[in-house]
Amino acid sequence: MKENYLMNKAFNIYISGVYDGQVLFSEKELELCNVDRKTQVQLKRKPFTKDKKASLIDYHHIYKDIEIYTGCKWEEDVIVLSNGSQYHKYSTIEKEIDGKNKTAQIWAQRKSHGVTDIITVDNEIIAFYNPGRVHSEIAVIPGYESLTPLAKYDDPLLSKAEYGVNHLGNIMVPTKDGTNLATEVFLPEGLKAGEKVPAIVVRTCYGKARDINRCWHWVARGYAYVVQDVRGRSDSDGILEPFQNEREDASDLFDWIAAQDWSNGSIGMWGASYLGYTTTSAATSGNPHLKTAISEVNVGSPFYDTARRGGTICSWPLLCWTLGQSVSNRIDHRVFSGESINIKEAITYRPIKDIPQKIIGKASGPWDLWAKHYHYDDFWRHSDNTVHSKNIKIPMLILSGWYDGDALGVQETWKFLTENDTPGRRIVLGPWPHGLNAFRDCRDLEFGDNAVDYDFDTRIIRWFDHYLKGIENGENKKPRAIYYVVGENKWRESADWTPEESKFINLYLTSKGQANSMFGNGRIVFEPEENEAFDEYTYDPEQPIGNDGHVEPYICNEIQLRNDCLVYDTPALENNVAMAGNVYAEFYASSSAKDTDFIVRLSDVDEKGIARKISDNVIRAEFRKGWEKPELLTPGAIEKYEMEMYFNGYVFKKGHKIRVDITSSNYYEFFPNTNTGIDPYEDPKPIVAQNRIYHGKAYPSHVKLPVLYGIGK
Repeated sequence: MKENYLMNKAFNIYISGVYDGQVLFSEKELELCNVDRKTQVQLKRKPFTKDKKASLIDYHHIYKDIEIYTGCKWEEDVIVLSNGSQYHKYSTIEKEIDGKNKTAQIWAQRKSHGVTDIITVDNEIIAFYNPGRVHSEIAVIPGYESLTPLAKYDDPLLSKAEYGVNHLGNIMVPTKDGTNLATEVFLPEGLKAGEKVPAIVVRTCYGKARDINRCWHWVARGYAYVVQDVRGRSDSDGILEPFQNEREDASDLFDWIAAQDWSNGSIGMWGASYLGYTTTSAATSGNPHLKTAISEVNVGSPFYDTARRGGTICSWPLLCWTLGQSVSNRIDHRVFSGESINIKEAITYRPIKDIPQKIIGKASGPWDLWAKHYHYDDFWRHSDNTVHSKNIKIPMLILSGWYDGDALGVQETWKFLTENDTPGRRIVLGPWPHGLNAFRDCRDLEFGDNAVDYDFDTRIIRWFDHYLKGIENGENKKPRAIYYVVGENKWRESADWTPEESKFINLYLTSKGQANSMFGNGRIVFEPEENEAFDEYTYDPEQPIGNDGHVEPYICNEIQLRNDCLVYDTPALENNVAMAGNVYAEFYASSSAKDTDFIVRLSDVDEKGIARKISDNVIRAEFRKGWEKPELLTPGAIEKYEMEMYFNGYVFKKGHKIRVDITSSNYYEFFPNTNTGIDPYEDPKPIVAQNRIYHGKAYPSHVKLPVLYGIGK
């Protein structure tokens, strides 16, 4: 390695403001000085191999390219390094260091999944920073801490990191039905005799290790941390039945915690994705020891979101998770990510019920269980959080993003919290996919440098500080909704969600009877036209549409080129049109079949004709009157459909068009409807359907768009 200004420099590592050792860029190798988290004693220096520390920052990548980083002058507004890393000049911090005024420049990383920002002083790097989700990580040259975002932890109303971490080990905690669940407990080391503390709980299906690594900083701030494998996973006993036991098992754990001599009886809970479902489900238990909960990108009730979205049988987004959980009692991440299996084969194999046997060579308990319950019944009702939501009496913080695959679960949660007027509820929505706070760009859509929130982890700490420790930090007085508007690229606040500032504008569909494809004559108008008309397309389940974008802002043109897709456009917009809120569709349709699916999609069409997906959803015709009232179609009969679509905060630019399209398949997201009205697990032979969408005053099919400005009064 050539000599550079970082050679042999030690960087202090902080996890959410808690000191956690040093990393050294020596001329020979990358070195690590860990800290014993219990005693807070600095350990000996050793080679920094990837198995030595779970890090948000990729120190090995930085070390490999250290000459590229140190060779940059860090002067331009936009910097692209020779290794492809791109940075924007973002913000500054000014402080006095050793009697001299110093200015630090923060550089926001772009075009990356997960961000590591860089901080420079006098055009030289002094820190690397990953803002993270549950926790953040910063590596900084000693003495420069105050010139970095570490300053945010100096807030006098934020719990101080005063404790080591005392691991009590793995404890088998029994449930009421006698199943022992593996539970690890971490206490603040240094508590006084008889001192009791509040607890923060995480219940996981992915194995406890990763959550231990990202949540231990809560313990340093005076919380007990309790992490449990849900039944049937990792070290816990029992059989995994997704969604079925989470309410009762969490309540049993809360009772056990409250009985421990270190517990003050106050419990908070955190979770994301399936862990978000376990968190929300736990809140519906009404257990008196649970005082608050934070739920991120939470999976929704299975018949509403994850397993049976819109009444369909969900395809790859569900199948990948289920197969990954079914290989053994530990998640197989290579199956989950689709690395070790053929995705196309998995989602097109028939019969549906035999997919696990074909793809992973064994049956899947969850898959077989769901196949026994095609219709909504007591099995699904038990795991339906909406059914039990009136039991939630605690403040909940909900966090998600516009491009999160589980956004419908978040919308479901917020809907019942609002309908029940649950006190203290709050929601934060950013321009992120499922990995929150880790993107400034999604596919080819660019957000602002401010799309990554430096306050993400401290907001979580403040929330628990207020509701578990009683610290009057104002967290309970902040606006109910904070959200990001893509295109404005700024954060907004509102007294509610959907924002009070948004007004619903109806986008009515019309045509001359040939809205097939983007080259048809479908139009969007703002008042329903007098004439009654319809557009028709042929839906063949054996020639379905497929797109792997899910909720990301994928390009829709390939779909909208097909004749089995009806397309409706506004004229080119005369102004910027900003939307923020949930999107809804109401439409009138008929089919020649006894059952079929309808997908409604909202997209933004730029001046070049490129259409990017903004919102969508699906409904299976059989469930048009509700999950509990399945009813097959009378062929040819016109029926009304109502659909909640994905939320968003977005600006359609002047000169663009707003587009709505309607079709009947997307096999990547859900298995194609066979149009037979027969349980698809029974592998009926598909039939072709002629589907019609009606419009005009008698059948005013439309999409409800929550508009901030640009259309209407």
